[in-house]
Amino acid sequence: MRRPLLRGRRRHRHFSPVHLNAALARIEHSRRIVVAMLHGTALGGGLELALACHYRAALPGTRVGLLEVKLGILPGSLGTQRLPRLVGAQRALEMIQTGRMLGTHAARDAGIVDEIVEEATEGGALAAGLAYTQRLLHRSAQPRRLSALGVSPASIPEGLFENALHEATTRKAPYPAARAIVRAVQAAATQPFAQGEALEAKLFTELIATPESASLRHLFFAERQANKIPGLSKNLALRPIRKVGVVGAGTMGGGIAMTLANAGLPTVLLEVSAPGLDRGLSLIRKNYDASAARGKLSAEQVTQRMALIQGTLDDAQIADCDLVIEAVFENMALKMDVVARLGKVCKPGAIIATNTSTLDVDVIAAASGRPQDVLGMHFFSPAHVMRLLEVVRGTRTAPDALATVMKLSSQLGKVAVVSGVCYGFIGNRMAEVYMRETELLLLEGAAPAQIDAAAENPALLGMAMGPCRMLDMAGLDVAAKTLIEREKEDGPMLDLAYRPIVRRLFEQGRHGQKTGSGYYRYEGRTPVAEPETTHLAENLAAQLGIARRTDITDAEIVERLLYPMVAEGARILEEGIAYRASDIDIVWTAGYGFPDHRGGPMYMAGRIGRARIVERVQYYAARSGNAWGYWTIPAQLEKTL
Repeated sequence: MRRPLLRGRRRHRHFSPVHLNAALARIEHSRRIVVAMLHGTALGGGLELALACHYRAALPGTRVGLLEVKLGILPGSLGTQRLPRLVGAQRALEMIQTGRMLGTHAARDAGIVDEIVEEATEGGALAAGLAYTQRLLHRSAQPRRLSALGVSPASIPEGLFENALHEATTRKAPYPAARAIVRAVQAAATQPFAQGEALEAKLFTELIATPESASLRHLFFAERQANKIPGLSKNLALRPIRKVGVVGAGTMGGGIAMTLANAGLPTVLLEVSAPGLDRGLSLIRKNYDASAARGKLSAEQVTQRMALIQGTLDDAQIADCDLVIEAVFENMALKMDVVARLGKVCKPGAIIATNTSTLDVDVIAAASGRPQDVLGMHFFSPAHVMRLLEVVRGTRTAPDALATVMKLSSQLGKVAVVSGVCYGFIGNRMAEVYMRETELLLLEGAAPAQIDAAAENPALLGMAMGPCRMLDMAGLDVAAKTLIEREKEDGPMLDLAYRPIVRRLFEQGRHGQKTGSGYYRYEGRTPVAEPETTHLAENLAAQLGIARRTDITDAEIVERLLYPMVAEGARILEEGIAYRASDIDIVWTAGYGFPDHRGGPMYMAGRIGRARIVERVQYYAARSGNAWGYWTIPAQLEKTL
């Protein structure tokens, strides 16, 4: 039983569950017992249909849930009213607010599923459901109508709705659905069914018209669109992936190994030194133990996943792997050496992937001697947590290699976006202009705290973390070394004002949170103002002839961070690096903390409007002189927005 999707952007505005709800009422009020036989997934409207039935059975492996919150709406076919009457207010509120799915046994324990039945040898789920119905009839079962029940008072802890509403209006303030869900479930617990039904319908209609819901629906469909690669046949035979190798047991390599083991794939983790391998395996074990301590994994699951990861110092151990991912330091010479060795060691047909975040994949692929087997798999740190995977299609990457990795990404629980080859691909190429403007703002007189506060302000942009805090956490040494590697390939930057602060901080050994000082000074993990950063910005501004200002507003900060990113996104589309503007939105919401309720930078720009963006870009171009073309408007911008 599958949730009917809200298809097409234009239909969203007018979608109403009224007719479906009338049909569900007819089912519920039937004098004959009605049984729902669940298998596969019963999500959203599928589960709401099942809740209107009198009994529910499920095959093993079934998952149920109400996922509408992820679309910025609430269940519109009485899910907010029937589920609390079945499982209690607290559990229902948690399920609807999070959109979390339950497996078969958890659904039975909650009372959503009455019985788990084995599939009949012939006839499948239908035969199993009919057999279950016969057993109910032999027991003289009568219709059970959830709408006639009340919500158990025992399921309403003191302050449940008050606390939930407080969280919805504070921590979840950008999401109107969070507040509406609390109100709807509270109505189920305190009002007759008909009144709760009327409130749910009213709230549903209001939510579907909100820009936040439109943004979330945009991302929902964008994720599915990202898997559709122009020119790739749906019938293309894929390469089998049964065993994977990872080269490098550092933080990134260890995270990638965990990602593979979490998906049940046997993984060989290759290092060049025993101490390095021991550190890597110890960190993996520590991460798994931490998950177990939080109740995310059982001790048995930790043992199973660790058993899937085989550490080795012998590269012959990866010779039979179907995919090998290099995750060594971001250094072109080193990566070329590693991939050249992999080209000789890996079996014919094995896919070789580089985890580079900025370097030229075509150059790396050429070093392998078999570029048709090479592509980029850019994981984001921590790799076992972050959802995004940028799959970089080299000039000579074979179509079946690309299709295989895109299919694998789903198995790994990742949302994958294909990028062409360029510096930084999609995400880091746009992040460069974001960080460039950050440093220019610092040179002109803005403080790190002001920039971060403006970027994080939900009324303006709502980034999960401002640019200065983000770089301090990631490591300013990493950021500076990336610039150094770029200059090795492209030559020195002609613009002397191009990110000079991060270079100088690196030279001073101030690498951010890890050293206790960067853009900020750190007291534990708490960032506080660092006077040395202000002095550094003042001195560099004087050397570069940049006038310091005291009139930089939060609105200017957000415009200067966002609009150059949008322009760079348009260039990325113009050059064919990304297939769609929505792919760019997925990269930034899944990998860079861009607020999903804004829909991504390109979608947000579309809502702001091309005229406004062009006017402001022209303003900053005139004010700065635009000597380096940073504020030049790309031709694609008009087509994109």
